[in-house]
Amino acid sequence: MGLLFARSFVLVTALLVLCLLLPCHAKLSTKFYAKTCPNVESIVRAVMAPAVAAEPRMGASIIRLFFHDCFVNGCDASILLDDTPTLTGEKNAGANANSVRGYEVIDAIKTRVEAACKATVSCADIVALAARDAVNLLRGPTWKVPLGRKDSRTASQSAANANLPGPGSSAASLVAAFAAKGLSAREMTALSGAHTVGRVRCLFFRGRIYGEPNINATFAAARQRTCPQTGGDSNLAPFDDQTPDTFDNAYYTNLVAQRGLMHSDQELFNGGSQDGLVRKYSGNAKIFAGDFAKAMVKMGGLLPAAGTPTEVRLNCRMLN
Repeated sequence: MGLLFARSFVLVTALLVLCLLLPCHAKLSTKFYAKTCPNVESIVRAVMAPAVAAEPRMGASIIRLFFHDCFVNGCDASILLDDTPTLTGEKNAGANANSVRGYEVIDAIKTRVEAACKATVSCADIVALAARDAVNLLRGPTWKVPLGRKDSRTASQSAANANLPGPGSSAASLVAAFAAKGLSAREMTALSGAHTVGRVRCLFFRGRIYGEPNINATFAAARQRTCPQTGGDSNLAPFDDQTPDTFDNAYYTNLVAQRGLMHSDQELFNGGSQDGLVRKYSGNAKIFAGDFAKAMVKMGGLLPAAGTPTEVRLNCRMLN
C-alpha cells in the first residue's frame, strides 16, 4: 500500500510540474452544459436569429468578434472587457477599434443566459456559439461547438496589436500568423472564407483599388465610386458584391477573377502556394464548408496559457 501511494504521489507531482511547463486545460466538450444549462444553445440562437434577420452584416461582425478574441491569448472573451482605470482592454487596439462590433448582441445573449443559468456559462462560450449560429443563419454550415471555456480576468491591447493580421498582409505573413496559433495554411485559407460575408471600410481597401495591378478593372472602377482617393474613409463596401449576405464560396470565385477586395484577400490567389486550394474551394462549396467548420472548431480550441486567471463573468464587459 505504501509503495502504491508513493507511486501515485510521484505521478501527481509529475503532472503538476508538466502543467507548469505546458498549457493544461480541462478538455472542451459539446456536452459541457448538458446538466447545468441544457438550453444554452437555444437561448443563443433565439437572440442571434432576429439580430441577423434585422441586419445580416451583424452575422459577419460576430464571426469577426470570435476570430479577434481567439487570436489574442486564446478564446477567453478578453475582447469584451471595457477599459477601466486599472485595465486596458483590447477594444481600442488598432485592429479592433472602429471595426469590431456586436458587443450589444453578446450582452443581450448573456442577460438571457444568466436569467436561465446564473453564473454558469462563460462569455467565451457564448461568443463561440454565436459565431457558429451567425454562419448558419447566413445560410452557411453548422457544427457542434465544444464548450467549457472560461473568461480571462486579463486583456492585452499590445497582444491584439501584434497578433491580428492586417488588410495589407502578405500571403507569407498570413501563413506565419496562423502557424503561430497552430493553424495550417489550409486552415488559414478556409477561415479567410469568412470574408464571403460582411463589409469593410474604404480606408482598408483604397490602396488596392487604386494601386494594384492584379485587380479586375471593372471591379476596381465600381469600388472607386464609393471610395474616392481622398476622403470617405468610413464608406462601406461588401467583401463579396455578388452575394454579400450569404455564406457561400463566392469569396474564392471572386479571388480567381481578381475581385478580392483587400490586399490580404487577393494574396491567397496571386501565383502562390494557396492558388490550387482557392480554385478547389471556388469550384466546390461543400469542400469549403466542411473545411471551414473544422477550422472553426480548431480555432475555438485555442485557450489561455496555463496559469491565466479565469472566471465565469456575470457581465461580459467587466470582471466579477
